[in-house]
Amino acid sequence: MNVVVVESPSKAKTINKYLGPGYKVLASFGHVRDLPAKDGSVRPDEDFEMSWEVDGASAKRMKDIADAVKSSDGLILATDPDREGEAISWHVLDLLKKKKVIGDKPVKRVVFNAITKKAVLDAMADPRDIDISLVDAYLARRALDYLVGFNLSPVLWRKLPGARSAGRVQSVALRLVCDREAEIERFVTEEYWNISALLKTLRGDEFEARLVSADGKRLQAKSIGNGEEANRLKALLDGASYVVESVEAKPVKRNPGPPFTTSTLQQAASSKLGFSASRTMQVAQKLYEGVDVGGETVGLITYMRTDGVQMAPEAIDAARRAIGSQFGPRYLPEKPRFYSTKAKNAQEAHEAIRPTDFNRTPDQVRRFLDGDMLKLYDLIWKRGIASQMASAEIERTTAEILADNGGKKAGLRATGSVIRFDGFIAAYIDMKEDGEQADDGDEDGRLPEINARESLAKQKINASQHFTEPPPRYSEATLIKKMEELGIGRPSTYAATISTLVDRDYVTIDKRKLLPQAKGRLVTAFLESFFTRYVEYDFTASLEEKLDQISAGELNWKDVLREFWKDFFSQIEDTKELRVTNVLDALNEELAPLVFPNREDGGDPRTCQVCGTGKLSLKLGKYGAFVGCSNYPECNYTRQLSSESNGEAEAAVSNEPQSLGKDPHTGEEITLRSGRFGPYVQRGDGKDAKRASLPKGWTPATIDHEKALALLSLPRDIGKHPETGKMISTGIGRYGPFVLHDGTYANLESVEDVFSIGLNRAVSALADKQSKAAGGGRGRAAAALKELGEHPDGGAITVRDGRFGPYVNWGKVNATLPRGKDPQSVSVEEALALIAERAAKGGVSNGNATKGRSAAAATKSTATKTGKPKTAAKAKSKTAAKAKKD
Repeated sequence: MNVVVVESPSKAKTINKYLGPGYKVLASFGHVRDLPAKDGSVRPDEDFEMSWEVDGASAKRMKDIADAVKSSDGLILATDPDREGEAISWHVLDLLKKKKVIGDKPVKRVVFNAITKKAVLDAMADPRDIDISLVDAYLARRALDYLVGFNLSPVLWRKLPGARSAGRVQSVALRLVCDREAEIERFVTEEYWNISALLKTLRGDEFEARLVSADGKRLQAKSIGNGEEANRLKALLDGASYVVESVEAKPVKRNPGPPFTTSTLQQAASSKLGFSASRTMQVAQKLYEGVDVGGETVGLITYMRTDGVQMAPEAIDAARRAIGSQFGPRYLPEKPRFYSTKAKNAQEAHEAIRPTDFNRTPDQVRRFLDGDMLKLYDLIWKRGIASQMASAEIERTTAEILADNGGKKAGLRATGSVIRFDGFIAAYIDMKEDGEQADDGDEDGRLPEINARESLAKQKINASQHFTEPPPRYSEATLIKKMEELGIGRPSTYAATISTLVDRDYVTIDKRKLLPQAKGRLVTAFLESFFTRYVEYDFTASLEEKLDQISAGELNWKDVLREFWKDFFSQIEDTKELRVTNVLDALNEELAPLVFPNREDGGDPRTCQVCGTGKLSLKLGKYGAFVGCSNYPECNYTRQLSSESNGEAEAAVSNEPQSLGKDPHTGEEITLRSGRFGPYVQRGDGKDAKRASLPKGWTPATIDHEKALALLSLPRDIGKHPETGKMISTGIGRYGPFVLHDGTYANLESVEDVFSIGLNRAVSALADKQSKAAGGGRGRAAAALKELGEHPDGGAITVRDGRFGPYVNWGKVNATLPRGKDPQSVSVEEALALIAERAAKGGVSNGNATKGRSAAAATKSTATKTGKPKTAAKAKSKTAAKAKKD
């Protein structure tokens, strides 16, 4: 009996069926060990020696694998066919050797690009050794990410309170988003006019032609810059006679694009299906690992992390057969199509993403797939089949027309396209993304019959005013495309990078666009000012290039680390002498359009609108940055730093409370105000005054007496629960609107529900919450969803599900996961960061822990003064202790 190790249990189940009783297939559940999130995990002074840690859950799985190997004839490592998969095999083998269970048993490494019986059996017949060059590239990447994250992040925490982390790829991706925002802010709108003529042929057919030349000069796009010029040209055309100078019908062939790579799949799924990058990869993973199709479990697509654009010869043959049978011989080109990638630093060792069987059409598997799986499979199948289909044949007609008005001449042009043969378009049509040209072959419409030298009748002259628009904000799809073009990151990192930016509150996604938040703008400005090299696009891409060279055996991985660390450590050391005033001066200049927007009265945007003499500047507090007056404390003007803020409007609210009327019960004045943490309403004065922050989505301009009273009346009692007799109430907390009964919270969909929900709906919401919760009631410990291992200061770290949703637990500290974060994907590093951040705020979150020592005390650790940058764990522990003291 041979033991086969794969990553996932679903994959193990499928492969076990293919291999039969002579094999035992076990899952590692991804990586079995990682660098612990503490000082010394990567030691540059010891030639980059690395310490690895096995968490509790992985230790149990490794014991199961070791026990099975002891009584086996051999070990087969069948993890994914990429750098990460090679690393997992290496880790598993290294741990088994340390357990001394391998002995002289044969160890083989096999890879397959698709989970089908043929692919798996073919791989088993062609084993190899572990590719040490791929492992070295993984080690180099892991060390680089650790060294950047665990040395740069503490600098941010010390010099830029409120910033959460920095990363080798993450910070560069954030810079792309922030640079685009700065470009939009700098954009100056320009006026331009388009002029066209509606003309009629002798046969009575109408068509439109646009003005392309006048006064003997060719008109460029947007060259008619004002209404006066437009009216002059319009008058010329109004009184002109028209004749067709020439008509040219030119055949054009449009070729299909290659099958999907990871990047192009994420882009297409965003454009066509509205999927986020992470959702696309989740669904693709299911299609790859296997689906029960009529009693047989089979992988429907090939491996989905790839930048290769070529299909295997047998797949091309299968696609051509499917084209002939499903579309007809006219759609089958004479020769197969072959593609090469244009992406920078692409590794084409793997196939493109394609169906494992082109005869398995979307209609045939429809009943076996859920909605999202079917949509994505349909997309992959159509793109794959289209890549081998005949070109679309398009006839493009261009008519050149002369307008003559008493010797003053102008040229017009009419264009049209007609699809004579649809070819690959019969299977797949590209869609536009942020104004990019689609591959639809018919963007100009069709022209009527037009003959050279014939006269045309003028019907109408149109002159339309337009204004240039700034470049669009990035969507997930276009950001991924840009990262791929620049050579930043790799297929396996795109989705995770964007998720990290959202989780850190550096960017938000609004209507599928990535909007940088003030916190993200600050971090980018800081890094660009003091760590310029490490957020440069070319530098990051060159590191990726070097990692690729390591993979190919062309570079020594430790040489790359030595070269990087020398300059990086020097720059980290230099920041020790950096004063906060230096940081603020740099940020004030770098972020001037964001921090000091132009005033409507044309005055100096940095002059305090309240005292008139102070100078506005960024200030740093425990909870991040804000704008304040230099005359503090005489002038206490402050406002939030926000990309959506209007400085003057906020000033009025901040320093001049706006009266909204009186409370009918108490007679106290109700006012609208703004503080450092945003606008709020207040009843009465003094420290005992009742206050309520404006919930998300509510703006100061929309607050009236009625809304203010409603906010100040919270929590709102709805009525008694029919089963317990205890009161049910609603309110708004840090996690949004909720309904509460006997310690159990249930989220509500909108703020308005807080004021309108009735007893029946409230009871139903609570019942739904209780049915979904795993031990989320008061006094009951929530069930552990995942074990992450030991905390550096001792004690287990787990992921649990509580009454506010999933959270990370360590001792008495509970830290809620960011919205949308998959509990199963939480890493040790992320958990430690969340725990430290929660500890810094003091107390226990989620309401799931019993009384005990304080969170700050639980995380307190002493850092020795070695002169080296503090690690994440130590720096955050220090932050927690400081927060408790304050």
